Amino acid sequence: MPSNELFLGRQPILDRDQNLAAFELLFRSSHVNGAQIDDDLLASATVINHAFSELGVETVLGRHKGFINLSAPLIMSDVIELLPRDRVVLELLETVEITEPLVKRLRELRQMGFRLALDDYVGDEALYAEVLDIVDIVKVDVRELEPARLESVTARLRRWPVQLLAEKVDTREQVDRCLAFGYELFQGYYFARPTVLTGKRLSHADTAIVRLLGLVIADADLPALEVVFKQNPDLTINLLRMVNSVGIAGRRRIESLAQAVVVLGRSQLQRWLQLLLFSLPSSSDARYPSPLMVLAATRGRMMELLLEANPGDSTDLEDQAFLTGILSLVSALLGLPLSEILTTLPVPDEVRAALMDREGILGEYLRLVELVEQTDADGISTLLARTPGLDAPAVNDAFLKAIEWANALTSGA
Repeated sequence: MPSNELFLGRQPILDRDQNLAAFELLFRSSHVNGAQIDDDLLASATVINHAFSELGVETVLGRHKGFINLSAPLIMSDVIELLPRDRVVLELLETVEITEPLVKRLRELRQMGFRLALDDYVGDEALYAEVLDIVDIVKVDVRELEPARLESVTARLRRWPVQLLAEKVDTREQVDRCLAFGYELFQGYYFARPTVLTGKRLSHADTAIVRLLGLVIADADLPALEVVFKQNPDLTINLLRMVNSVGIAGRRRIESLAQAVVVLGRSQLQRWLQLLLFSLPSSSDARYPSPLMVLAATRGRMMELLLEANPGDSTDLEDQAFLTGILSLVSALLGLPLSEILTTLPVPDEVRAALMDREGILGEYLRLVELVEQTDADGISTLLARTPGLDAPAVNDAFLKAIEWANALTSGA
């Protein structure tokens, strides 16, 4: 299996009229449905990262909510506070030990506005009484309960104001029985098996994540953070995608790296980096940028330098210039059409016009960079003739500095 492929399971949750109400998001390690994993923390962190960073929440959930299984460490961690409260239901795994600190944490999450669900319930009110006082939804495992037992368990759950979800529903008889018992939500093979969404993973350099986390913890200034992000364009892309997809900025579009870091905030940035560390594989061969990633970074840096050399064009486009450069090769990097990638990564109109049609100031600079890469002297001369403020020496200087900067990346400097 190619190491840059990612997989995410998704199973529909239906209402009483069999309308789609939500999806449960599931860990998958391949195209094949079903996955064996001993590390619940790794599975949950990977699901969250794939859905809200790698693939994008709109691609995964559309307008629906997503149920996400959580192990005790993630529940107790503030990492999950990064998730959009109006888009997720936090699902307490049946393997989680019910303790006083856990119950306290669940109450805190409920007060923050998160909806909570109890997974794979088959009875035992004495053990789960405090949890049942807190959760919004109880997922009853109908496959494990005989009809009489299902009826008694359901009746006792009526003591709590919870929504009942029948899960692992395999037959029409189970559907009819649960409808009669008043269940509101349904999930199981009778309706649909999980489907597996696939995508291409941008190769995260684990050393860069550790370095960024250290800088955030040390309260380093914004320029220091930007240096590391610009050395790792894959992290920049995923940061922008995540900030926009979880709706942190409301209706405001995040249009630059600096803006994303400021709007996200240090605390939330630290949580995101922690989540990336949770979802990293135990080992990685991607210690250094790939040649394609280095080329993308070189383009971004060269465009940034060209804007600096010609401030008359627009001084506020430098961040967008770097973004345009690295995104110009993202289609080849991910193996996906650029138009599809941009649907999950909102970008400024200037960047979109430059990438899709080579239009506007950024489009002109991107075309110039491409001509330099192709050593097209005639094309460069023609383009410079209609770009006041730039000349061949300035372009050559920007190109050499960008190459030097990219070589430093390759050598790990």
